[in-house]
Formats: sequence, C-alpha cells, structure tokens
Amino acid sequence: MHSLPRLARHFLTVALLCLCAGAALAQPTGKAAKGRKRYAFAQKDEESPYVKNVTKNTEEEQDVDGSFTRVGYRTYTEMVAELTHLKKLHDWADTTYQRRVGAVPPGGVLVVTIHRQGPKNADLGNLTITATDKTGKEVFTHTPPAGTGRFFGRDLYQAKAVIPFPSMAPQELNVSIRDAKLYQTFDYTLEIPAAQ
Repeated sequence: MHSLPRLARHFLTVALLCLCAGAALAQPTGKAAKGRKRYAFAQKDEESPYVKNVTKNTEEEQDVDGSFTRVGYRTYTEMVAELTHLKKLHDWADTTYQRRVGAVPPGGVLVVTIHRQGPKNADLGNLTITATDKTGKEVFTHTPPAGTGRFFGRDLYQAKAVIPFPSMAPQELNVSIRDAKLYQTFDYTLEIPAAQ
C-alpha cells in the first residue's frame, strides 16, 4: 500500500488548517456571538405606542457598543392630522395641502433610528428590515439606501430612515432588523391599528 507523498500530506494539512482558521475568523465575537438579551415580556416603546421591544435595546447599551436601534410607526391618520394642523398654522393653499396629503403612504410609515460608533457604521444600508405575520409569512422587507450618519455626541453617529409601509388589515407583526455590520438582530412587535 502506497502512502501519499510527504509533500502532498503537508499540503493537505496546511489547507485544512487554513480552512479552520478562516472559519474561526468569520465568527462574530462579543455580544453578537452570544446574541442580544431578550425581555421576558415585550416592553412598550416610549415614543411609539404601536411598537414593543422584544430585544433589550437601551440607550445605556449604546455607550458600550454603539448598537442602539429604535423602530417607530406612524399611522396614515396621525400623519394627515398633523398636516391638517400645519395647514391651519401656516395658512397653506388647498393645493399645497392636497399635494402633501397625497404623498402620505396609505399604510403609514416605519421610522428607523440607529446610533452607531463612527460615521461609517451608522450606514442604514447595513440594515435589512423584515416583517412577518403570526404564521411566519413575510409581508414586508426593505433595505434602506446606503449613507453615513450625522454626529450625535461623543463618538456616536445617528441615522434615520422614514420607510413607507404597505396598507394592511389590523394585526400584530414581528419586525426584525438585521445589522450586517454588527452581526446583530433586533426584534420588535408591531401592532397595526384599525383605520380610525
């Protein structure tokens, strides 16, 4: 029985070691490796009554790892009421008012705000936003356009996106935001209200 020549065995050993080392380098570290902590019961968001945080995501944590991510939801009715108030305040012409109301998405909007360390990390293009219904069926997915954030304070930068949301029946959705740069996923529950 012939064994592999010494050079071939050496080559296979080096190739195997490189493969293992590459796999080890590709693994996320820190909080990303462990996964983010989750609340036992979803917590209502302070700013948006329709959103509950499933993943622990506080402003204190942003000082540690720059991973603050917030989702808000504004309904069509809220946005039209705000425009009606602004029309009275600024004495807009009817055509201006109608044009602005016509631009409001019928399903409302998601407002995504992130705080990251460094301007390049505050890139909304790193995010993938996915909404699924109770059965797990995907009903919405979106990746915002790339761009850097604005200085927020210390070494934190903020980026914000207002994303039109499709019109749908009142229901509870699971919203997931995956940050490809942080290797982290932030989970939320979104309650779509009945039209008012």
